[in-house]
Amino acid sequence: MSEDVTAATTVPATAAETSPENPWPLQLLSQKLKMHIDRAPSAWVEGQVIELNRRGGNAYLTLRDMDAEISLPASVWTKVLDRQEIPLERGSRVVALLKAEFWLKTGRLSMSVKDIRPVGRGDLLARIERLRHALAAEGLFSDARKKRLPLLPHRIGLITGRDSDAKKDVLQNAALRWPAVEFEIREVAVQGNTAVAQVIGALRELDARPDVDVIVIARGGGALEDLLPFSNEELIRAVAAALTPVVSAIGHEADRPILDDVADLRASTPTDAAKRIVPDVVEELARVRQARDQLRRGVTRLVERETDRMAALRSRPVLASPEVMVATRHDDVERLKGRAHAAITTAVVRAADQLVHLKAQVRALSPQKTLDRGYAVVQFSNGGSAPGTRHHVVRHPAEAPAGTDLTVRVAGGRFSAQSTGHGEPAGD
Repeated sequence: MSEDVTAATTVPATAAETSPENPWPLQLLSQKLKMHIDRAPSAWVEGQVIELNRRGGNAYLTLRDMDAEISLPASVWTKVLDRQEIPLERGSRVVALLKAEFWLKTGRLSMSVKDIRPVGRGDLLARIERLRHALAAEGLFSDARKKRLPLLPHRIGLITGRDSDAKKDVLQNAALRWPAVEFEIREVAVQGNTAVAQVIGALRELDARPDVDVIVIARGGGALEDLLPFSNEELIRAVAAALTPVVSAIGHEADRPILDDVADLRASTPTDAAKRIVPDVVEELARVRQARDQLRRGVTRLVERETDRMAALRSRPVLASPEVMVATRHDDVERLKGRAHAAITTAVVRAADQLVHLKAQVRALSPQKTLDRGYAVVQFSNGGSAPGTRHHVVRHPAEAPAGTDLTVRVAGGRFSAQSTGHGEPAGD
């Protein structure tokens, strides 16, 4: 029996082990919450003072986030506030060292301000410059990633304040320069804790529209604190990620939020933005007229130059009297024909003379000529006893012994003879 009571009254070690049958005492939960919260470190936070009430030695204030609708009440000893050179008031931008505290008896969680410091203009500028250098080191401001603006945008996305002078400046100056220009306008808060979220939302909405060719973020001048949303890191990264070219037209020439560095084009003022994003129709028409005049002069010069070349070509003798060329060639052909005829005639005459000479040589060397000079050819008659064939020529007396029948051929013809056998050798 005692063991069952002991098991039922054993306190669970962790919150996960509790149950309706075995819960924690409220005191234990409060103690554990206090231990957990006491271990949490202090943290420096930035915000804007929207409420400040002094009550004796304590003061109660409410801090609001600079970029979101989030606020947090806190308490601070008045001696901490009295250390400030410039008294804090509502609207002050501060950084505060906050420590969470849990009151065990009442179960109340409160935030205690251990230290607080106003954020001055110098601090804001230093913080902006640190962020500017960090983003530049990432390459977000590189010229290589900046997109070129279209020559003539058909529709312009405009993000600006509600009924602001910046909106009027952009619309009026753009319409004066190019009356046919169209705008897609998004009116948002351009200062305060909701400005960043609204500008980013409008930017993403316009960037998603395919008919928007360029986006202009415009705001008039103001104090440094008023322009802080346009140096917000989240907004800067959203502009860097946009696919549509973005033009920054924030404040005046001297104002330089980080948005100017990441935008694809920085305009010194909203009016300057209108002049930079659309061409002037008067100037464009003048350029068209100038181009037409230059083209007309160029064509005229070309025609005149080619006309002069044609005239020069026509004045040449070959074109002025083309029959001269034919006559000259006819004379050349006739001259060549005469030379060819003379050459052929000469060759024929020379060949005929050579032929006559050769014929004379052949005739002089022929046997008939020899016979004509008184010589005779002695041959054996048919049936002769000398060796050889028919009409074998007798070359030696010994070949024709006495009684040999012979045939003698002279210039006038042949006759028969018979050798007597008396022969003599030829003399020297």
